[in-house]
Amino acid sequence: MALQVALNNLKDEKNQEINQLKSKIERADTQYELSLSNSVRGIEKERDQLVNDLKNKDTEKELLEKSLNEQFKNKLQHKEEAIKLKEEEIERLKDFKQKLSTKMLGESLEQHCEIEFNKLRATAFQNAYFEKDNDASRGTKGDYIFKESDTNKNEIVSIMFEMKNENDTTASKKKNEDFFAKLDKDRKDKGCEYAVLVSLLETDNEFYNTGIVDVSYKYPKMYVIRPQFFIPIITLLRNAGMKSLEYKHELTLMRNQNVDISTFEDKINDFKTGFARNYDLASRQFKTAITEIDATIKHLEKVKEALNSSVNNLRLANNKTESLTIKKLTYNNPTMKAKFNDLN
Repeated sequence: MALQVALNNLKDEKNQEINQLKSKIERADTQYELSLSNSVRGIEKERDQLVNDLKNKDTEKELLEKSLNEQFKNKLQHKEEAIKLKEEEIERLKDFKQKLSTKMLGESLEQHCEIEFNKLRATAFQNAYFEKDNDASRGTKGDYIFKESDTNKNEIVSIMFEMKNENDTTASKKKNEDFFAKLDKDRKDKGCEYAVLVSLLETDNEFYNTGIVDVSYKYPKMYVIRPQFFIPIITLLRNAGMKSLEYKHELTLMRNQNVDISTFEDKINDFKTGFARNYDLASRQFKTAITEIDATIKHLEKVKEALNSSVNNLRLANNKTESLTIKKLTYNNPTMKAKFNDLN
């Protein structure tokens, strides 16, 4: 019986240990599952983040590619438009040159320049003169003269213009240099500062196709331009003239100031000379006055000594007077003593 009870107790203890172990295993399984679940969620979160980053990168890549494509497309379109405009301009010039005679080409070039100038005359060139040169009194004349002055009638700039063109089919081909000497002579004859040749000659010469060409190495203050630089050359020379006029005004002002300074210095020198002369006279008079004052001081000192001596004598006399008594008067004088006794 006791053995059975002991076996039952042992069995209960083992069952308790088994239950405890099962509980530990269950808790361990639960913790493991929780830890595993957290790890899986973290990995899934990182995966989702990577997927989103990848999608964003793909989106950025697509947007960048789209932007680059648009930019390239716009640039290509602009370039095509610029090429088209150039081609149209070339065709227009070719057609323009083929349809007109040599004389008409020159006249049309003049009209072109005049129209371009008149477009801006009212706003940019209100004080400017731009007219055809009709004075052939010196043998030749230019095409147009441009002059502009400020409100005080001071000339800012003056330009002698010559317009030259010719048809491709013209037998004798002219060069720009062929007109330099005449243009320089016309400039000098009409008193213009600059000379400008507006030319469509030598269309294949790259030297003259670069823009505003300075040919002052041949003739002073001379330029050769294509028609599209007609207004820019006027503006350029005009701005230079205005700056030059400004410098002239400043130089004149400085010269006037120098004259004023010279006059001021002369006045200062005159003042210095006069002041020195007056100072010399005053100095000599001052010395004389000082000598006289010194003599007067010496005289006054003598008078002072005499007065001091007189005061001393008066003091002594006063002392003697105060010390005088009847007793002293009647001393050794019986007669006077008797008289005073009788009075008493």
